[in-house]
Amino acid sequence: MSIFKKLGWFFKQEKKNYIIGVTALIAVAIVQLVPPKVIGIIIDEIAEENIDFQTILFWVSSLLGAAVAQYLFRFIWRTHIWGGAARLEKSLRRQLFDHFTKMDHIFYQKYRTGDLMAHATNDLNAIQNVAGAGILTFADSFITGGMTVLAMIIFIDWRLTLVALIPLPLLALTSRILGSKLHDAFRDSQAAFSTINDKAQESITGMKVIKTFGQEKEDLADFSEKIDQSILKNRRVNFLDALFDPFITIIIGLSYVLTIIVGGNFIMSNVITIGQLVSFISYIGMLVWPMFAIGRLFNVLERGNASYDRVNELLREKTHIIERSNAITTPAKGELSVAIEEFSYPDGEGKALENIDFSIQEGDVLGIVGKTGAGKTTLLKLLMREYDDYQGMIQFDHHSIKDYSLDALLQSIGYVPQDHFLFSMTIRDNIRFADPTFPQEKIEEAAELAEIHQDIEGFPEGYDTMVGERGVSLSGGQKQRISIARALIVEPELLILDDALSAVDAKTEEAILHNLKSCRQEKTTIISAHRLSSVMHAKEILVIDEGRITERGTHEELLALNGWYKRMWDKQQLEAKIEGSDA
Repeated sequence: MSIFKKLGWFFKQEKKNYIIGVTALIAVAIVQLVPPKVIGIIIDEIAEENIDFQTILFWVSSLLGAAVAQYLFRFIWRTHIWGGAARLEKSLRRQLFDHFTKMDHIFYQKYRTGDLMAHATNDLNAIQNVAGAGILTFADSFITGGMTVLAMIIFIDWRLTLVALIPLPLLALTSRILGSKLHDAFRDSQAAFSTINDKAQESITGMKVIKTFGQEKEDLADFSEKIDQSILKNRRVNFLDALFDPFITIIIGLSYVLTIIVGGNFIMSNVITIGQLVSFISYIGMLVWPMFAIGRLFNVLERGNASYDRVNELLREKTHIIERSNAITTPAKGELSVAIEEFSYPDGEGKALENIDFSIQEGDVLGIVGKTGAGKTTLLKLLMREYDDYQGMIQFDHHSIKDYSLDALLQSIGYVPQDHFLFSMTIRDNIRFADPTFPQEKIEEAAELAEIHQDIEGFPEGYDTMVGERGVSLSGGQKQRISIARALIVEPELLILDDALSAVDAKTEEAILHNLKSCRQEKTTIISAHRLSSVMHAKEILVIDEGRITERGTHEELLALNGWYKRMWDKQQLEAKIEGSDA
């Protein structure tokens, strides 16, 4: 029953609806007592030969009235209790999704996508059942059961009632033992479902790679193995759940046996009438569902309890990026200064960055180059406050970026990542993602700057073209340029291109860089790239290796150093000449 305590905040919030709903359930339980009593009275009058048409009409009318009353009261409890359960699910979904939007990069490294999806679907559904089916089965098992027992005592005989209830303590003991085991089994079952969910999401996303390497059979075998594990976990849940009904059937059977033996003796002794015994047996029949409901109640509650613990575990996670109470809310702009003494990833052993020191004046372009894994993207992540736990200082207009609110900082930054992500919507909506009210003229202007406008115009549906999941219907270069247009449309104070020109040809790259130079003369740009032609016109270029700046200067100065930059430049120029001659 601890889940009811955990959901106390919700039941307090929905107190009025649940009071009405439970009151209606109690009314249903009371009205249900009428038919067995009426049937007993009719049988006794038939036995005494006192029955007539008016008597039959009266009692039939009473039964019809009880049926109508049950319908009305059931309608009331369904609308209030099931409605409350739906509001609980809505509230938890909103809480969970809001929590997801506030969490940092560390959180999404810790939890798999499929696992988070399982929490947001199966677990929330199990919790919602507590507020709906849980309340119903609680009422049926205790309120309806209690009312029925009272009717048996008041209308029939208290001694016969005690005899019939002798087996019931066995039910309480069984429910306690099985309920505890069911909680643990269901938690394992939900974890297995999360694993399947994650595997399915990963395989569907990477299907092109799976097919390219001919790993369909191996991937299917891996998926089948996870399915088998989930089946084993669910079999245990179903086994424990299935034990409730046989135990309850045995207990009810014992009650019937004791009732018939003792009740028959009471009739012979004129303690009760035949009609009263029939009513009593009907009341025992009415106890069958409440007893079964006890088994279902423990099932629902333990499932909901396990799921609530899983969801709560997520909600207790705290972001490592904390906004200050007096944070600056005006958009960040001006000179950008970086002085990072040291930074290591939370789960990393070595230093990811060390002694990174540079500043960019408003309107300048900074180039960052280096081999794969050198630390370029790590530096950019710190600029966007994906991680705050570093030694040193990053300042925007002489204010630490930690002094700004996240909205003020991030709304001033346009970011085009290496892994360009497009949403399953139209090209137009992808470009104006930051503000759906942007007019078509502004969208086309951003597209022209990103050199993608002509491509879009060539599509049959133009800007209304659906890009498919993650932009599957577009080429790599098209996705990159749409991502650039999405960043440019907001006219950010700081534009960050993280290897964002790698999928376009040299001519397109040159055109995009020319457009950026003309439209961003008063705004700052950082270009991280492997292709040195992307940064050759930058005001300053940093060469990063193993998290340190090993070379710095303009394009000409770096060539004169005759170091890594010069060697890479010569290599890329040679490759370009070879490709040109092949063409």
